[in-house]
Amino acid sequence: MSRYRILALISAVVIILDQATKFYIDARFALYESVTVIENFFNITHVRNPGAAFGFLSDHALRLPFFIAVAVLASVGILWYMSRLREEQRLMHVSLSLVLAGAIGNLIDRIRIGEVIDFLDVHWYNLYHWPAFNVADSAITVGVVLLLIATWLEERQAKKNA
Repeated sequence: MSRYRILALISAVVIILDQATKFYIDARFALYESVTVIENFFNITHVRNPGAAFGFLSDHALRLPFFIAVAVLASVGILWYMSRLREEQRLMHVSLSLVLAGAIGNLIDRIRIGEVIDFLDVHWYNLYHWPAFNVADSAITVGVVLLLIATWLEERQAKKNA
């Protein structure tokens, strides 16, 4: 499968899943409404994040144009970098496709409503609480982890070949 088919397939699946889940949450849950899925561990909770991860820059006046510009520049940079990869660098293509799709998923929210809908709420007995996140955030996280693994594997292979 070519890099562009990988990109198109992963991006389409992630963006559709991300937007479908956000539309569902927005339509079915009141803001801050929460439903327990796994007692003392996992809830579905409708929240909005006007900032970045952990609410970073959520109160800044230029936050929206800043985050839109960052997402657009990151997307262009990822596409440029992917065009320079070799076809056989499949794990890199998959990882960058996940990051790109996640960035686009959250970008759609920022353009559409000015903030990001989050709903996946992980905690441990309400003592330790991870900030709520969404499918796009998950894709970005998995993509970055896979990117680190791919980079490590390529460096390891280069050392073997040297």
